[in-house]
Amino acid sequence: MTPTQLPTPDEIRTVYQQGEEGVLAVFEKLATTVRALEAKIQALEDQIAKDSHNSSKPPSSDGLKRGVKRSLRRSSGKQSGGQVGHPGHRLERVAKPKYVKVHPVIQCGHCQASLEDVKVDGYERRQVFDLPLVVLEVTEHQAEIKTCPVCGQVNEAEFPNGVTQETQYGPRVRAQMVYFNEYQFIPLSRTTEVIEDLYQQPIAEGTVVAAAEDMAEQVAPVNQKIKDYLTETETPVHFDETGIRVDGKLNWLHSVSTEQATYYEIHARRGSQAMDAIGILPKRTGWSIHDYWKPYLKYEQAKHGGCNTHIVRDLIFIIEQKQQPWAAEMLDLLLHIKQTVEMAKDLEQTALPDQQIADFACRYAQIVASGLLVNPTPEKIEGKRGRVKQSFAKNMLDRLRDHKDMVLAFMYDFKVPFDNNLAERDIRMTKVQQKVSGGFRSEDGPKTFCNVRSYISTARKNGQPVLDVLYQALNGTPFVPPFIPAYPAE
Repeated sequence: MTPTQLPTPDEIRTVYQQGEEGVLAVFEKLATTVRALEAKIQALEDQIAKDSHNSSKPPSSDGLKRGVKRSLRRSSGKQSGGQVGHPGHRLERVAKPKYVKVHPVIQCGHCQASLEDVKVDGYERRQVFDLPLVVLEVTEHQAEIKTCPVCGQVNEAEFPNGVTQETQYGPRVRAQMVYFNEYQFIPLSRTTEVIEDLYQQPIAEGTVVAAAEDMAEQVAPVNQKIKDYLTETETPVHFDETGIRVDGKLNWLHSVSTEQATYYEIHARRGSQAMDAIGILPKRTGWSIHDYWKPYLKYEQAKHGGCNTHIVRDLIFIIEQKQQPWAAEMLDLLLHIKQTVEMAKDLEQTALPDQQIADFACRYAQIVASGLLVNPTPEKIEGKRGRVKQSFAKNMLDRLRDHKDMVLAFMYDFKVPFDNNLAERDIRMTKVQQKVSGGFRSEDGPKTFCNVRSYISTARKNGQPVLDVLYQALNGTPFVPPFIPAYPAE
């Protein structure tokens, strides 16, 4: 009888005739099979139960699932919609419109008398905001050629910087090509359609690619300085990575960012080999925020803070699927500490009182201890090789116990955020790009993408209009964020 095959009636009779020992042996085999099947069923049920609210799965994977989900938001006590005192926004009238069109009253709408010569009592004004018909302007540069009457030397005037071809597109329209393709993720073919529809000027896909490559070259020195800043700053720096296809192969896009700066880089590997090659985390000594992934912890010279959003989602899963009380207690404690820290920050405090910190830490340790009592380390099965497989709850408790300082870093130091949501927001747009294009066809494409997107993301974080900074870069004067040294370097 195989482990998953039930005994036949004849086999049962044969075992019965063998006596008690034979029956017990068959029963033990069946019990082993049942336990194995129960474990498989539980694993599959756990997999089905996971979605974006109780795991790290993206919301796009939720599908059309319905049901009540545990919300982490606390009621503000306010009604939904606009609040009292909110100024609101609308399209405001301008004082001096460029054009004024007067619509005369010709005759009386009541008695049909002529009003052409009657004095105007006043005007009711309405303004329409619209775009004029836009066409490309062609500027011809003519460099004079003169022959010196004294020595016979032929002299030619120099063209302005950037004017290098017999015909070429200027920086403004090229900036729009990059804007549509690299920032709005409009595919190459549709970008050419947009330009033609807007300006009645057909362009080739290669022109868009060349504009993006030129942009990447212009902003590369700025991105290098952003990279240096992210390496050296004492501001907490957020790290994350996501898979991306390059020439049909899985590569990894690594994101490093703060509230003011973003740096992206593509690498064939995900772990410490890529982190070493990028060179930011190996040199950092300040706070580095990530998702508890083991390769990050290799760099012991840095101070590590963990993403507690991952902890919260995993605790919700344990609450919903395992019904273990310690998980609910830990969730409530973490959210209570978070709220306490936020209130202290609002009151312009720089730290919690020492006694309050000690009380929170003690409660944290007690909850972990109570959880370990109901989730002991499983015993190793004799004769079975490899590590003993632990339950999801036990792995969660080990993380909470072993990385307590990382989990509570936001409590000990107010500069440390509760989560790593900044990195997840910064990396989200790359997933949109993949949904649109599916990946990159060559190694040059992702390098261009990373350079341009690093520059754009940093500029946006510093309140700069995207089209303006793209134009500046193609005009030879890229935007430089105020927190990095003067550019270009002396």
